[in-house]
Amino acid sequence: MAAAPYPEGVSSPAFRSSWNTPFEGDLSGELELALRLADSADEIAMARFDAPDLDVRAKADASPVTEADLATERAIRDMLAEERPSDGVFGEEFGSSGDTGRQWIIDPIDGTANYLKGIPMWTTLIALAIEGVPRVGVASQPALGRRWWAASGLGSWTNTPSGAPRRLAVSRIPDIAASSVSFQSIAQWDEAGHTDALLRLSRAVWRDRGYGDTWPYMLLAEGRLECVAEFGVQEYDIAALVPIIREAGGTFTDFDGHESVSSRSSLATNGVLHESFLSLLHSPS
Repeated sequence: MAAAPYPEGVSSPAFRSSWNTPFEGDLSGELELALRLADSADEIAMARFDAPDLDVRAKADASPVTEADLATERAIRDMLAEERPSDGVFGEEFGSSGDTGRQWIIDPIDGTANYLKGIPMWTTLIALAIEGVPRVGVASQPALGRRWWAASGLGSWTNTPSGAPRRLAVSRIPDIAASSVSFQSIAQWDEAGHTDALLRLSRAVWRDRGYGDTWPYMLLAEGRLECVAEFGVQEYDIAALVPIIREAGGTFTDFDGHESVSSRSSLATNGVLHESFLSLLHSPS
């Protein structure tokens, strides 16, 4: 592998156009490839899930990495090198390489702490950003038998027990007081200096919970939550989620309302309530 493992401060390129800019072209082939990448990743990650002899190491930032994280990202990179050799790749474990005009953004196992503890709430995230805008996204949770996918102009979808895909749509709830939200982690908000905002949020909504990493965003896309917000996220944690949320009719920005996955925060809503949540979160204490 040419890129060094465990990079510090790696980053994807800045967005060069609005996320609302229509995509001129057909992304069905890129989405099909992303789904095949997820198939390969699922097979590799599941082979070592809950293994008693799983190799676990600490990265430079003290976060854990397992042999499955490394093997899964390598497999995805190998497939991309064969099928899209001119595209760039930006992954959690091996950093950034190649062209940034078309860049695949990968988190081989989002939720490594869950993975190494045998908790099935972990996800492989695969995105394709074109000119910096996330256009294709796949979120796969093989331990739970769930997967979500989307591409600009092609809708947002999930699998069902029957095997038939189901198109996703966010809720149309128009009132914060009737909303259900996921705030992820009290510690995140505290470390970011937004504990007061979290308290305002929790007091204003119908229900608040911390559902975990990727899953609450997918609940939002399915119309089961109205808002998800968190801090300390990297590009590879959320890039794949952007098209899934947006194609389901939702809105995705950072905590300040900007179109960005590189500002280490996220705010995803059902769209109807986005400005209301921004106002609530940023209102004077």
